[in-house]
Amino acid sequence: MKNIRLQWLSPLEKLLPGQTLPPAGELSLSALRGEKAAVQLAVDWPWQMDQPFRCDCRLELKEKLPLDIDLYQVKDVPSAYPAYPMYDNDYLSTTPGLYPDHLSRLVSAAGSDPIAWPLSIFADKTTVIWLEMDIPEDFAADSVSLNLQLTDDLNEVIAEAQLAFDIILVSLPKQQLRHTEWFHADCLADYYQVEVFSDAHWQILERFIRMAADHSVNMLLTPLFTPPLDTAIGGERTTVQLIDVSRQEDEWIFDFGRLKRWIDLAQSYGIRYFEMAHLFTQWGAKAAPKVMAAEQGGIKQVFGWDTPADSPDYRAFLNAFLPQLTDKLKEWGLADSCYFHVSDEPQLKDLESYKKARDMIRPLLEGFPIIDALSDFDFYQKGVVEKPIPANNHINPFLEAGVPGLWTYYCCGQFMDVSNRFMAMPSARNRILGVQLYMYEIEGFLHWGYNFYNSQYSLRKINPFAETDAGCAFPSGDAFLVYPGENGHPEASLRLKVLNMAMQDMRALQLLESLTSRSYVLGVISEGLSEDIRFDRYPREASWLLKLRSRVNQDIMKYGCI
Repeated sequence: MKNIRLQWLSPLEKLLPGQTLPPAGELSLSALRGEKAAVQLAVDWPWQMDQPFRCDCRLELKEKLPLDIDLYQVKDVPSAYPAYPMYDNDYLSTTPGLYPDHLSRLVSAAGSDPIAWPLSIFADKTTVIWLEMDIPEDFAADSVSLNLQLTDDLNEVIAEAQLAFDIILVSLPKQQLRHTEWFHADCLADYYQVEVFSDAHWQILERFIRMAADHSVNMLLTPLFTPPLDTAIGGERTTVQLIDVSRQEDEWIFDFGRLKRWIDLAQSYGIRYFEMAHLFTQWGAKAAPKVMAAEQGGIKQVFGWDTPADSPDYRAFLNAFLPQLTDKLKEWGLADSCYFHVSDEPQLKDLESYKKARDMIRPLLEGFPIIDALSDFDFYQKGVVEKPIPANNHINPFLEAGVPGLWTYYCCGQFMDVSNRFMAMPSARNRILGVQLYMYEIEGFLHWGYNFYNSQYSLRKINPFAETDAGCAFPSGDAFLVYPGENGHPEASLRLKVLNMAMQDMRALQLLESLTSRSYVLGVISEGLSEDIRFDRYPREASWLLKLRSRVNQDIMKYGCI
């Protein structure tokens, strides 16, 4: 088995099953304090006659590291629907099949002694390992060396690889971007088959919130009532309602204890902002969300699809509820940290119904921003929404109008030209987002799918390890960023890690600006380019991104370590 070899790969490399390794090249890698630094290692074993098909080995880290390191095996997952029939030329493939995405943890080590872990490799099937180091804020060394060996059952060295990371002894600044990946608490209860808000559910929620916060998510979708998102008209999702509601005669009574527990838990892991789930149904604000309340005879649904948005009863409910809620948020010190939604993705035909719903709640939410994902400029131009969130393929009119504090988002509909994170897209298309967010001084980024484990419209539950496209509704990779691992533990995707790198890039660019000037950083970004970067026009090569980040780090060292 002398023909087994190890080859380092950049964190932006994606190998499809059966794909030949790219030519080996020099990797120049560096990281700042407070950053997750990553690289990939390919184990390649071309099969020859008279040799076995499988080799059970050990991958050994020969030197003690003064920091935490995690190793994951990049696993392929099935995709029946990798892309829409219409697509651009920046996809790895558009053919149904297996795509690298799931990161299965091999080992975690916290500055431990040299360690070894078992690894099974197979002939003619390249195994890829994702290695990630957390660089401490007080890290003092200017480099980290990785020395890995692959040994067989006789403890003979089969292959080895060495790599050094340069460490820039300057810390990334705190993230200012509001970043939300919609958190679906009901999907976790459904998948793990636990009672909603039972102790087991809270433990699972904590683990998934922690992973989100560890990967640049600092804003959390908060289900005051079951979020009316991706639900068939007349259908419903599992009830996840943080507010206990009861009605005595004509009086509404609210208990905010569970909401406080949710907020305290999220804040303990670094979540800074909270977006209250939508107060009206998706795609036009036509009806009230599902609301459960205790009345004589037990708990029953008091509002839902059969409740028109402008129903006097629902208006009276909101008039009672929202002032008490905002008083609590102010009491808890969250007056500047909470955002509200009317309805998700209304279209121009929904403008009047959206405006009516907005007008119902606006006087009750004085001082609290109302944000919504919508892409028709008329909503902003006519003053119907003060803080629009246009998709990145519809953002240009909003940029040209100079909308202050602009946000953006993408989802399944952003499949041509712009950045996105479908499994079938190259990782560079995911990571370029950080540069774009910096360049256009975007205040917030929203995506709807952190852990959506339903089919479209929530008609049935799915197993995301087997069905990655929400029932052939959305290209694989749109509906979730994390996998539900064993015993209630989340498992990362390649896309989650690369998206976090995008956010680190944005923060590094902001750091360099603080050391130099904005014009200087924009000049670094545009150097050598024939046209300006836009959301729908940008360099497609992974090498461009890697070189840019290397240059930025060099400049940070030059200007920040004086």
